[in-house]
Amino acid sequence: MRAQDILGSMGSGMGGLGGFGGDSEGLGMGSGQQRSTWGRDTSKVDKWVPTDFYQWRIDERLGTVIPEEYNDTLPHLFQNYDATEGFRGEYTILGNLGSPRMALNFLDRPVIDDFMFIQPFDYYHTEPGNLLFTNTKSPLTNLQYHTCGTRENGQDRFRAYFATNINKQAALGFKIDYLFGRGYYLNQQNSQFGGTLFGYYRGEHYDMHAVGSWEHLKMSENGGIESDEYITNPQSFPQRYGSRDIPTVLSGVFNRNDHHTYYLTHRYSVGVYHDLEVPDSLKPVMPEDKDLLQRIKSDSIRDVIKADTLLLTATLDSLRQQWQNEQVIPQEFIPVTSFIHTLHVKRLLHKNVVHSNGIPGSYFSHEPFYRSSFSDFTDETKALNVKNTLGVQLREGFNKWAKAGITLFASHEFKHFKLPSASTVDTLDLFDSYNENHITVGGEIAKTEGHTLHYRAGAEFWVIGPNAGDMEIKGNADLNFRLGKDTVRLEANAFFKNIAPAFYFTHFHSQGHFWDLDLGQETRTRIEGQLTIDRTRTSLRFGMENISNYTHFATVLTPNYASDGTTVTSYGHDVAVRQQSGSIQVLSATLSQDLKLGIFHWDNQVTWQTSSNQNVLPLPTISLFTNPYIVFHVAKVLRVELGADMRYFTNYYAPDYAPFIQQFAIQDASQPRTKIGHYPILNGYANFAIKRVRGYINVTHFNQGTGHYFWAPRYPVDPLSIHFGISWNFYN
Repeated sequence: MRAQDILGSMGSGMGGLGGFGGDSEGLGMGSGQQRSTWGRDTSKVDKWVPTDFYQWRIDERLGTVIPEEYNDTLPHLFQNYDATEGFRGEYTILGNLGSPRMALNFLDRPVIDDFMFIQPFDYYHTEPGNLLFTNTKSPLTNLQYHTCGTRENGQDRFRAYFATNINKQAALGFKIDYLFGRGYYLNQQNSQFGGTLFGYYRGEHYDMHAVGSWEHLKMSENGGIESDEYITNPQSFPQRYGSRDIPTVLSGVFNRNDHHTYYLTHRYSVGVYHDLEVPDSLKPVMPEDKDLLQRIKSDSIRDVIKADTLLLTATLDSLRQQWQNEQVIPQEFIPVTSFIHTLHVKRLLHKNVVHSNGIPGSYFSHEPFYRSSFSDFTDETKALNVKNTLGVQLREGFNKWAKAGITLFASHEFKHFKLPSASTVDTLDLFDSYNENHITVGGEIAKTEGHTLHYRAGAEFWVIGPNAGDMEIKGNADLNFRLGKDTVRLEANAFFKNIAPAFYFTHFHSQGHFWDLDLGQETRTRIEGQLTIDRTRTSLRFGMENISNYTHFATVLTPNYASDGTTVTSYGHDVAVRQQSGSIQVLSATLSQDLKLGIFHWDNQVTWQTSSNQNVLPLPTISLFTNPYIVFHVAKVLRVELGADMRYFTNYYAPDYAPFIQQFAIQDASQPRTKIGHYPILNGYANFAIKRVRGYINVTHFNQGTGHYFWAPRYPVDPLSIHFGISWNFYN
């Protein structure tokens, strides 16, 4: 038995990218027993099908189990589940389903890593650490379908999740995700397909989790619309333009990412067995004398024993002792030390494909870096990462003086990158290869048991390899206590990172952008806290971060002049890597407050943040989400939710999107810049849930009109559209 396994029987939902869900996406079912006739002759006696299950995630480095629990299994916010901009409009996107995105709140942005082309698709991408593993009493299947629009501009997404136990210790499962967004504007169609297989074994001594994930992402790049006035001032044009009539900057330009992940973490634990305390009411009771004598099979021998008082007494004493010896005291295995091995392999092929005449002649500010033109070419880069980690863990509570667990680990990481060479010509493809070997050591101390205080702190140091001298120190803690009738939770996390920028900041070779740089280490220090009061549905999050040598992408614009030499007709584009000298400070605070009065509900979330250098790190001062709605039941079985939500952020010089590297880059401050924001986006919706089925109808951007409705510079919000979605759970 293990304390961390006992999560209780609950219908926990499949949250996050790994199963199905985010912070509010439960599967809409309860625990216990549910009556099912699916696929059976209903004229026969109904069979009760157990539907209990529980779920967990794992820490990618060491495979530590992290319990997941979703108390709200109702389909609240299900209408926003498929929204690329997030449940509460927390992300900058390019408009279409399946587009890259970037968090509006800086504290939610990940540090760019060696697989940067995948990071903007975090809502789709599966990593072992965000996959939900499931232990279920009956095979569990969840099917989802989301759709909107027509064959010309529509968006479709199908998802399937399946999990089944082999026995109490082992299970297998898979998930499939297919997305196709044609786009309401020209040349922005997206197609993504991903599949993941997973399995685990959790025994007393041996644990194993394995994941294999394959993803194919293809995206058409349109470079944004040619002029913002098609949206902001449509009256200036002699005719009315529909969204698909508006010309775009690029056509016939595609990015493709093929990403594979193979992951295995396993551990062998040694420990001791402890006798379990059993209540007297559950302890076995000594049989009566006549029942004990029945153990003697021969009737004649029993009669002889009964006739002799001394022999009867001695025989009964012997039988009682025999019965006592047969009793097995329940025991619990307590792991004391675990020996851990983790293998994590990641492979990426990134291709940028340009068809003939896909790029205007004035788009780039320079000549092609190799080949003869910008037409009909394919740029590709490959990345391979193989990481092995060995660890020794003294488990939490391994003796009475050590209440926390202690882990020591060492890792070897092999990195391989392949980039086009400057020697490439039209008829020959040559590549430059880069190989790196890194060795790191580190440790961790953690307390996860108990109800009041939990904490985890660790450090990792790069000791051999190109990044020798890098370090990362991080920790988090939570304190839970009662305050009157309220349950109050205080959470804190902090980190200090002194690390070299990711590979593609230092080396990138392509037809359109080319650099080889020597950059310094980037230093980040963050402190963050959160206060949550469950009874009042209040949450306050506050954080601050200081960054030295902030490394980022920047757009570089070169004016193209008319024949008069003064009129700017267009701008030539380039992308550069910048490393800001000195420090930048970011402050952020987010207040979430959900209100309820009878059937009336009102959810609110507002974020305030500021950057000490808005030219280098621009941020919206305010971003908010508000959602008034009512909840009622029809015939006591159909749950209905009717409401309208709004997402909004103040105007700011939002980062450009650089299509040839699939990253967001700050606007060129030396040229005229574009502000976006200060425009509310309103959606009206109806959610329903009946038994194991939930669905929605969502009318998005119903306030469409003349205004600055842009998600990112030159990338407008989709016009008014109607979205539909359904989710269905099956058992056995």
